[in-house]
Amino acid sequence: MKNKKSLFLFTIGLLLVTLLGFAAIYEKKQQPKEPLSATAFKLNTVVTVNIYDSKDKKLLDETMELCDHYEKLFSRTLSSSEISRLNGQTLKQENGAFVLSPETAELVSKGLYYGELSNGAFDIAIAPVSSLWDFTSEEKKVPAEEAIQAALPLVNYEDVTIEGNKLTFAKEGMGLDLGAIAKGYIADKMKEFLVSKGVKSATINLGGNVLCIGKKTDNTPFRIGIQKPFADRSETIAILDIEDKSVVSSGIYERYFEKDGTFYHHILNPDTGYPYDNHLVSVTIISDQSMDGDGLSTSCFALGLEKGMELINSLPDVHAVFITDDYQLHYSDHFQEDLKVTYME
Repeated sequence: MKNKKSLFLFTIGLLLVTLLGFAAIYEKKQQPKEPLSATAFKLNTVVTVNIYDSKDKKLLDETMELCDHYEKLFSRTLSSSEISRLNGQTLKQENGAFVLSPETAELVSKGLYYGELSNGAFDIAIAPVSSLWDFTSEEKKVPAEEAIQAALPLVNYEDVTIEGNKLTFAKEGMGLDLGAIAKGYIADKMKEFLVSKGVKSATINLGGNVLCIGKKTDNTPFRIGIQKPFADRSETIAILDIEDKSVVSSGIYERYFEKDGTFYHHILNPDTGYPYDNHLVSVTIISDQSMDGDGLSTSCFALGLEKGMELINSLPDVHAVFITDDYQLHYSDHFQEDLKVTYME
């Protein structure tokens, strides 16, 4: 009898040890892995890529190289870029039209689409004006009024014609600035590359433009913060649970300066040549494509709270949160129903 009792207790103990072992293995599998990560200063901002389901470092290198490739096409300030050569009229021409690469033609076409969607509030032809401003210099220099007035007639997306990869300007001296939409396009291309390599869990962050691939390896959403305006980049006003979507913000706190008591930020009004002044501090867009988030965040900021919200509510599969200068958050229709929001104190 004693032997049977001992055998029973031994069996129960062995079973418990086995179950605890399986539980520990299961828990370990469920915990998020430390990501394969790379950070570099590219596209005039900090770029970070985190891959959670691969340890192939070559993927990071190749993904970062895409930033360099597209910067050589889209940068307005890099003198050798395709856009700089277009604006300087040194780009190859055929029958009076500039010949663009397929990537640049695709991005320009999308930029013109958002010009039309916003009735010109978003305008990629703003280069003659945006080139007068420098929000990265310590000089804090406001362009001369005469220079702005001389440049304004050259700013009109409707004077840009693109057919295939051939582009023409209606007026001498026109130019393009793709800065308001290029990061979104590049993020989408980085995601496309990683997905083609089998990656199913990753985040791409181009200076605050965040694009998520899938969700975390423990099957939970990524938690993406909405930056608190004028605070440290790590300080958030709210956190969103995000799966396989893009989160893009445009705000007056990103690049600005103060001169003689006046605040100047980088989101310029193509009608006046000066920064928009519409009581908005930022607009954040949640969408499937980062390029759409880029185009819509700037367009909605330019349109202002009422018209911007009206635009967002007319579009499918897009959500937005507007922050006004009283730091109130204004949500598009169904935002809080479709997305989990955690508010920070």
